[in-house]
Amino acid sequence: MSPKSSKKSGGKGTPATVAATRAGVAFTLHPYETAGDEESYGEAAADALGVPHDRLFKTLVAEVDAGLTVAVVPVSATLDLKALALAVGGKRAAMADPVQAERVTGYVRGGISPLGQRKSLPTVVDASASGFATIYVSAGRRGLQVELAPADLIRLTGAATAGIARGRA
Repeated sequence: MSPKSSKKSGGKGTPATVAATRAGVAFTLHPYETAGDEESYGEAAADALGVPHDRLFKTLVAEVDAGLTVAVVPVSATLDLKALALAVGGKRAAMADPVQAERVTGYVRGGISPLGQRKSLPTVVDASASGFATIYVSAGRRGLQVELAPADLIRLTGAATAGIARGRA
């Protein structure tokens, strides 16, 4: 994998690809066709790219106590809200309102990336990510995934790692 400039993505890039490029992180962009109305954006992306569901990670925004937190979990699993709350020292967690998640991150649902968000939020990456040389996350828009090393994602987002996923396929 070599660093790809945002120019190679066919435009000026997304905030996620710009952040990765500025940090000098090696990544590969993977565009795919999307209808935009899928029930599960992550599963649709994994299927379109031929990537195992446990290697493509979805970005979820949850409200932990009174603040927002980003959770990055495999599309083959669901977010364990209790585990997420524990991972950030909170007591209760619930999924954030989608409109609020879009406003705070600067991305649309189905295209929320853990990278390059409008406001830096506490982030937790599921521990299973470390089992792969590279993982896929949204590159900041529907129809585009970025493949990068989990350690780079964790470093760029300042994320903690914890077992926050349940029901792995």
